[in-house]
Amino acid sequence: MTTTIAAKGTADLCDEHGDRVQVCEPIFHAFGGRKAFHGPVSTVRCFEDNSRVKEAVETPGGGRVLVVDGGGSRRRALLGDKLGDAAVRNGWAGMIVHGCIRDSAELGRMDLGIRALGTIPLRSDKRGEGERDVPVRLAGVTFHPGDFVYVDEDGVIVAPQALA
Repeated sequence: MTTTIAAKGTADLCDEHGDRVQVCEPIFHAFGGRKAFHGPVSTVRCFEDNSRVKEAVETPGGGRVLVVDGGGSRRRALLGDKLGDAAVRNGWAGMIVHGCIRDSAELGRMDLGIRALGTIPLRSDKRGEGERDVPVRLAGVTFHPGDFVYVDEDGVIVAPQALA
């Protein structure tokens, strides 16, 4: 299930486009079946409530990457196997979660790139709270909807448009 992001990895893209990219602090761990992924950014801002995450992954992904600002909470999971399955079915390339996930063994078998802070078995609240497609700041980087993100074993970088 491992795919490459392009002919070049994040290190080479940084070398060639260092003035155009932001580099995330190395706080994320890999959990999905895809070790490298890229795509246009879509965002969710939520705190211990994955209602907006569910809404997002149930829509056509079109190769996008969902960046979830969960406030860095390690108390509840914002992604599990059911939402991961929905993301795969709907064509999302991956997810970056500034928070925790659960069902990591199942997510690891899916053709989906996932980066998150860690795992916890407790599911999120369901209060219908959060925002979609707003700028979010995490790991020292601001992600805007429509930016382009590249993820591989070396890290996470974001640019205002696709890099050649």
